[in-house]
Amino acid sequence: MAKQVTGKAAFQVPGGKATPAPPVGTSLGRYGINLGQFVSQFNERTKEFNGTPIPVVVTVYSDRSFEFITKSPPASALLKMAAGVASGRKWRI
Repeated sequence: MAKQVTGKAAFQVPGGKATPAPPVGTSLGRYGINLGQFVSQFNERTKEFNGTPIPVVVTVYSDRSFEFITKSPPASALLKMAAGVASGRKWRI
């Protein structure tokens, strides 16, 4: 028998640097899952990204278990890394 899905949450977290603070806590706290367990699993899976924003989709089940899928970093973050800049250009008129 398949598990019953309670909810889904999608947000971005810095790779390898997730904490139970927002956005993780605010997105997943309402489902009652173990935030420490999610944080440790996420950080282990994304440690090679070292702070690059990683989109994640978390599926929560009725027994408070969860699974998550990490996606590739946003194009803007990849372009900034390739160009070696910390932020985009500040425009002047």
